[in-house]
Amino acid sequence: MKNRTLAPAAAGLILALSSFGLHAHGGKEHAPRHGAAQPVVKEQTAWGIAGDPAQASRTLEVVMTDDMRFTPSAVRVSEGETLRIVVRNAGQVMHELVIGDREALAEHAELMVRFPDMEHDEPYMAHVPPGETAEIVWTFNRAGEFEFACLLPGHYQAGMLASVRVESQRLAERKPAAARRMQ
Repeated sequence: MKNRTLAPAAAGLILALSSFGLHAHGGKEHAPRHGAAQPVVKEQTAWGIAGDPAQASRTLEVVMTDDMRFTPSAVRVSEGETLRIVVRNAGQVMHELVIGDREALAEHAELMVRFPDMEHDEPYMAHVPPGETAEIVWTFNRAGEFEFACLLPGHYQAGMLASVRVESQRLAERKPAAARRMQ
């Protein structure tokens, strides 16, 4: 009798998770973004859209370590800027970098605790084994306060996140030229 009661609840949970676009980590290998055989799907998010590598205005190296930190811990970007983010795992355990807003990252981190085998296969995510690098090309076409985080169970909770401030073009244009060069 218990199985009949649990089956609809389990089916509902599976349906809910599939609507978020979440997958099980399992044995699927993650292809590097720059050499992926499949084209990147460009879907607008609140924090931007997948970028064209030819349009990248700069390269940002982000280092992840086992002390649950990112270097740099804060990044400034101009609205509309496309970054090539080279993500290097300098640690001995798996880490990842996921770009998002605070709400989306916190929600996803909670799901990762409950479903630690979830797979990340979005253009704003990089799953990086120890000693390896991955690349994300991202266009920050929305002004605001965002973050990148490692959402592996326990990592986010230990403070493995960094801030991303995307300044609006109007704000950037009002700054004196000398102040813009210092960023």
